[in-house]
Amino acid sequence: MKTKHYIQLLVTDEQKAYARQLVEHSLAHHQVANVWDRAADKRNQTRLLRFTGTLGEIVFADLYALPRPIRSFGAVNGQDWGQDFILKTGTHSFSLDIKSMKRMTGILNEDYVLNIPASQLHKPNSRTTHYFCLSFHQSKTHQTIVSLLGFIDKNEVESKQIGNFYSAGTQRTRRDGTVFTFQENTYEISFKDIHPLIPTDRIRAMEGFRLCQLRRPPLEIR
Repeated sequence: MKTKHYIQLLVTDEQKAYARQLVEHSLAHHQVANVWDRAADKRNQTRLLRFTGTLGEIVFADLYALPRPIRSFGAVNGQDWGQDFILKTGTHSFSLDIKSMKRMTGILNEDYVLNIPASQLHKPNSRTTHYFCLSFHQSKTHQTIVSLLGFIDKNEVESKQIGNFYSAGTQRTRRDGTVFTFQENTYEISFKDIHPLIPTDRIRAMEGFRLCQLRRPPLEIR
């Protein structure tokens, strides 16, 4: 059974400034289609979506003192083949695709989900072995906080040990009663099924470090 904790850190002004620099350069010089262009509600959010993804990669790189990204991509042709980073621990090597999202709060429930498009999961020649999930939100003092959820083993999704599959066109009702339709075949991964990050001394020393617990979803009244 997976431990249901996650880590929160303060995102620094320097990290955000570096992300903005990469995004602006990308928008000016990399005129390519984005993976989200098919969704009409996201097509005009390219700057924000690229910023969120790029900032997530910068934060992850700094966790493990890895080289930071030098490009900001969101393209359909997958320049990195799903390999944002290679993380080596002992005898194991993980090829990581960083999945970043933006939420209104850092108080997270076990039944919140990360969506992974089936086209990415099953992409030919993909190098991804694991996904790393993180979420950004703004604090009451307007600081940017990152919640580090942890790792998803791609093989566990492919072998149907975790995750739920929804075909394009399927309608889903959120807990707040709003309805949305999947634009493409998608896997939903519950936060409770994510392997949590083990905090190293380096991570514990980072500004704003907090160890948080995923909340159980509230009981539905019938």
